[in-house]
Amino acid sequence: MIPPLDDLLATATVVSLPMRVRFRGITVREALLFRGPAGWGEFSPFTEYDDAEASNWLAAGIEAAWLGPPPAVRGSVEVNATVPAVAASEVAQVLARFPGARTAKVKVAERGQSLREDLERVAAVRDLVPTVRVDANGGWTAQEAVTAITQLGELEYVEQPCATVEELAQVRRRVNTPIAADESIRKADDPLRVVAADAADIAVVKVAPLGGMRRVLELADQIRLPIVVSSALDTAIGINAGIATAAALPTLEHACGLGTGALFVDDVTPDLPPVDNATMRPTTVTVDDPPLAAPDRRRWWLDRLARCHGLLADTHS
Repeated sequence: MIPPLDDLLATATVVSLPMRVRFRGITVREALLFRGPAGWGEFSPFTEYDDAEASNWLAAGIEAAWLGPPPAVRGSVEVNATVPAVAASEVAQVLARFPGARTAKVKVAERGQSLREDLERVAAVRDLVPTVRVDANGGWTAQEAVTAITQLGELEYVEQPCATVEELAQVRRRVNTPIAADESIRKADDPLRVVAADAADIAVVKVAPLGGMRRVLELADQIRLPIVVSSALDTAIGINAGIATAAALPTLEHACGLGTGALFVDDVTPDLPPVDNATMRPTTVTVDDPPLAAPDRRRWWLDRLARCHGLLADTHS
């Protein structure tokens, strides 16, 4: 069901959240929030995404606000710390925002940085956290990935070392470290192609880009790989949808990448504290006096909302 646009506009709130460190090339995270009969939903596709891709994010927000979460099978979800592509000297400061975390995901292959910087950053994380995974966001060639993985030492897994499914499969055959697919699933016309190509050991899924909590659960059932639910740098509203999704999975073998709220100076609510410093649980989230975007940015997001709503309405007509 796609509610009328006026129902979304009636409660539309555009927020602008400053970040503690640059992440994914940005220092401010913008999002449009709206409220429905089941609670709050979030619409926050990154600004460079076109309307067709962004409409999946709107579908996810509508699901959260109008349908609410699927039934849970566990009460809490373990989450990992997230370490951006900072200097090794800054790692301890970043990890201090994730007290008690037993797993850390470290960004590597950042444009303009060297493998030596990656090695130093990962070593600094490994000194403080027992389980380390890295995320290259498709930034390596197959040969660069093999070289880097060989030098990085023991890792839980390497997320999206290369951009293409073919490269993932090639790297997976040449290293002993498990390979996780992210962009090759959520940005693919056929997200099951990764499985058909035997290109990954683990699937990283994100609720908003894939169109919602129930869509992720359907996809997880089809993929039949261990699942890691991760954040798309969501506000607490989107994070709660991710936690609810992870809580509804039949099995959950790995910590999920849903602790990214620690990267914000301010979030839209204080309702999502960790349970025991390393786990989170789904809850009812309310928006509590969030930092609002400037009027011109509010208009930009409202226009985008209208366009994407039109695309969804056409698809469901």
